[in-house]
Amino acid sequence: MTELPTATDRKLGLVIDLDTCVGCHACVISCKGWNTENYGAPLSDTDPYGADPSGTFLNRVHSYEVQPEDGAAQLVHFPKSCLHCDNAPCVTVCPTGASYKRVEDGIVLVNESDCIGCGLCAWACPYGAREMDAVEKVMKKCTLCVDRIYNENLPEEDREPVCVRTCPAGARHFGDLGDPDSEVSQLVAARGGMDLMPEQGTAPVNKYLPPRPRDQLDQVDVLAPYLEPVAQEPRGFLGWLDRALDQMPGGKE
Repeated sequence: MTELPTATDRKLGLVIDLDTCVGCHACVISCKGWNTENYGAPLSDTDPYGADPSGTFLNRVHSYEVQPEDGAAQLVHFPKSCLHCDNAPCVTVCPTGASYKRVEDGIVLVNESDCIGCGLCAWACPYGAREMDAVEKVMKKCTLCVDRIYNENLPEEDREPVCVRTCPAGARHFGDLGDPDSEVSQLVAARGGMDLMPEQGTAPVNKYLPPRPRDQLDQVDVLAPYLEPVAQEPRGFLGWLDRALDQMPGGKE
């Protein structure tokens, strides 16, 4: 089994603002595009234009309707990918050493040449962050775009995960969560950033910023002004019609 490092020089990871994410899936599409073109083995798709298409994704967005104790229900969009845990069970369960956590930055990666596709890491991950590539027969996961963040051929502003670079709402942030003075660490401290499923004991590096409380508005019937009568007694044509109907057999006595 693979051993985890006792410590890492940095803890690179993501901070995701659930209050800002609009569920547009731009991060999903950009992740799929970048990694399909640049990953060690392309992210495969099967029957993409057929009746039962499927494919490998390293990042997904789930949406949940949440009912607060007070106020109306809220729709929360929840992006999820590998959390690059300090105590990553996907690493320690790997029988070949294909899954490993880097000492220099804490990123969890898969050496695909050593992966035998046994799927033990997927069973061990409590977050469902690993997927079996149906064509390559190896496990795939988020790499924090390690091929971007250290690529000196890219402009400085592009040396971050493509999901962060693409997010139109600014809901995704990237940095060193092992540095308390980093922008992401200060953001977590200011907004009460949380671990996902802390009871699992995986110590995820990625953090989530909870949705802010919504303003509570009095319940108002928006149609009420349009349902109020405009006149107590009918006038004009409607008044004449009302009188005419009263004079017909069966009308008012």
